[in-house]
Amino acid sequence: MAFIENVIERFLFWGRWLLTPLYVGLTLLLLAFAFKFFQELVHLVPRLPDLAEADLVLVALGLIDLALVGNLVVMVILAGYESFVSRIEAAREGDQLSWMGKVDAGTLKIKVAAAIVAISSIHLLKAFVNAEKIANDKLVMLVVIHMTFVVSALLLAYVDKLAFAAHREH
Repeated sequence: MAFIENVIERFLFWGRWLLTPLYVGLTLLLLAFAFKFFQELVHLVPRLPDLAEADLVLVALGLIDLALVGNLVVMVILAGYESFVSRIEAAREGDQLSWMGKVDAGTLKIKVAAAIVAISSIHLLKAFVNAEKIANDKLVMLVVIHMTFVVSALLLAYVDKLAFAAHREH
C-alpha cells in the first residue's frame, strides 16, 4: 500500500510541470504587449504635432496601461513558476529581482489585485479625461466597477493578513 501511495504522490508532484506551458504562453503574450506598445508609439509620432494635450494624456495612459499589464504578467509568470513549479536558477546568478523568492500564493493574489486596481484607475482616469464624450451613467458604472475592485483588493488583503500574518512573521 505504501508503494501505491508513493507512486500517486510522485505523479501528483510531477503534475506541477503541466503549468510550465502556461507560463511559456504568458511569456509569449509579453511579446504581443511589447508589439502593441511600440505600434502605439509609431502611430503617435506622425500625429504628435497636431495632437491636443488631452489626447496625448490619453495615449500616455494607454501606454502606461500596457506597461502595468506587462508587469502583472511578469509577476504572475515568475512568482507562479517559482511558487508552484521550480526555483528559477537563472535568477540566482546575479540577475535577481528583489521580490523573487518572497512572494507566496497569497501575496501574489494581493499583488494581482493591486495591479488590477491600478489598471482600473488608469481606465477610469482615461474616461474622466474624455468625460464630455461619455454618458454620465457609463461614468457612474465605471466608478462602481472600480470601487468594487478596490474593496475586493482591500478585503483580500485583510483576509490574507488574518489568515497568514502569524505564519509570515516566523
